[in-house]
Amino acid sequence: MPEEGPFTTNTQRPRRLLTQNREMRRIGAWNWSIPAWAGRLPDGRPYNTCPSAGICREICYARHGTYTWPTVRAKHHANLMFVLDDPPGWEAAMVAELERRRFQDAWIRIHDSGDFFSDDYTKAWMRICRARPGINFYAYSKEVDRFRRLVEPDPPPNFLWVYSLGGAQDAALDPATDRIADIFPDENAITAAGWSSQEASDLLAVLGPRLVGIFANRIPAALRKLAGRRASNWQAEIDAERVARRPESHVNGT
Repeated sequence: MPEEGPFTTNTQRPRRLLTQNREMRRIGAWNWSIPAWAGRLPDGRPYNTCPSAGICREICYARHGTYTWPTVRAKHHANLMFVLDDPPGWEAAMVAELERRRFQDAWIRIHDSGDFFSDDYTKAWMRICRARPGINFYAYSKEVDRFRRLVEPDPPPNFLWVYSLGGAQDAALDPATDRIADIFPDENAITAAGWSSQEASDLLAVLGPRLVGIFANRIPAALRKLAGRRASNWQAEIDAERVARRPESHVNGT
């Protein structure tokens, strides 16, 4: 029986793990995708692939548009189920796929949706990077604590990352030392803040200046929620409101 679509006919595990859209093709990069943020798999299991998400979940491009199409959602669910149900098999399949000539000297964006949701999953990706030294890997992440513990002490030489603001761990980031990305309402706001835009190429997020400005996606509902603010500013407002709602005894530590 011939195979159909991106899945094998009997196990429903993806035959092709990495994809490439028009933007990635232009810069010689490929994507690895899992579902964004929280939901349920087809078998009913709940998941949260972005445990440190904050206000970003309200404006996330990966929860709109083509990402919601049934075939795309099914592919991302299949990818995540492969990771969860057979971690060694998924890791071996990824290393094997990356052996193909098309990936040599290419860039792999780990997660155009989703994040490094567990320690074991993060460690697996670091092993994959080391297993394929001729390939360049990069990622955005809000998992600051996880990266501080597992990645920063000894990162693979071929892996670059940028921390993105708008998450639950924003306070742990230092603009003076960390490579950081923030979402701005428009290009003028990026320039006015003295940050550098990655609009010309997504690779500028890890290859350009350390403070990275991202132009907000043209999603009407998301733009209304952003209301002209930077993602970091909106997150700071939410965090301050949360502190203000705490009982006085808790705030004072008594």
